[in-house]
Amino acid sequence: MRQDAGMKLSMSLNYTGDPVKAAEEAADLEKAGIDMIWVAELYSFDAVSILGFLAAKTETVELASGIFPIYSRTPTLTAMTAAGLDAVSQGRFTLGLGASGPQVIEGWHGVPYKKPLAATREVIEICRKVWRRERVEHDGEIYQLPLPADKGTGLGKPLKLINHPVRADIPIWIASLGPKNVALTAEIADGWLPVFFHPDRARQVWGDDLAAGEHKRSADLAPLAVGAGGSLAICDEDTAQKIRDGGRMMTALYVGGMGAKGKNFYNNIFRKYGYEQEADQIQDLYLSGQKDSAEAAVPAEFLKSTAMVGDEGWVRERIEAYQEAGITHLSVNPVGPNRLETIEKVKGWIS
Repeated sequence: MRQDAGMKLSMSLNYTGDPVKAAEEAADLEKAGIDMIWVAELYSFDAVSILGFLAAKTETVELASGIFPIYSRTPTLTAMTAAGLDAVSQGRFTLGLGASGPQVIEGWHGVPYKKPLAATREVIEICRKVWRRERVEHDGEIYQLPLPADKGTGLGKPLKLINHPVRADIPIWIASLGPKNVALTAEIADGWLPVFFHPDRARQVWGDDLAAGEHKRSADLAPLAVGAGGSLAICDEDTAQKIRDGGRMMTALYVGGMGAKGKNFYNNIFRKYGYEQEADQIQDLYLSGQKDSAEAAVPAEFLKSTAMVGDEGWVRERIEAYQEAGITHLSVNPVGPNRLETIEKVKGWIS
């Protein structure tokens, strides 16, 4: 197996569980070799409270928002929050951002989901100004700071962050899927969070988009980091099959139910992977209420290829596939009774 000393292990905490128990788990994960812990923010507990708590309970592991929706905070509040989390973690925070989707943004937050590309670019520009402690002035398509007189009282003034941030270059990762958003990520972000990443087929879906963005990338930015992965277990084939089948529900939910026909980003990815017939079938079944049948229609090849589940040789092969696909941060979801031991073993392989 080809070794990559720079590859890191990352893991997402369960956003539906008890955050106190999650913090206890994070400390154990840190000792086992996890390098980066992500905390999601959907319509669950906010991620900031949990990340701040984790900062106090851990020592070395990187902590990341996975993700803050760009529409749920003002750009300057996003920057302030990131600077605060970076301070309490002593320089261990990564700002994960994403547009989310109209179902959550308009349904839960009650704000318009509009022009996600322009909004993402402007939020990042403003964040970096804040961290450099510049007086924030921004005249963009989406955001104007200070607010113009014809949109408010006219009393707004350019301000700069009172505190001195621990870092003026807090890493920014973007969760993106569409061609233009992926190109934008490769142009301006420090890291990329794709979803449903198939290590053997990803290049045919995103290769051109990444290349287009990297062509415009500033020389001041390091090469783009990429985080992706899947379930992790070293086990017999019967157990492996059960674990892989456990991914059917979430895959069917996103490919089938996250958006109407023609408006589902995840379904589009599946089609680009070559699963056009399956993508149509999953969506038709899911939207008609036949969720069990939609789950059964998820391609077994996709579940097997994206999961690091099976005997030791297969798990090593899948990890190498992710390395070959350019993954710098291998995201693992350890399953089974020996989760920490499995993490330690995999950490040894990639170190």
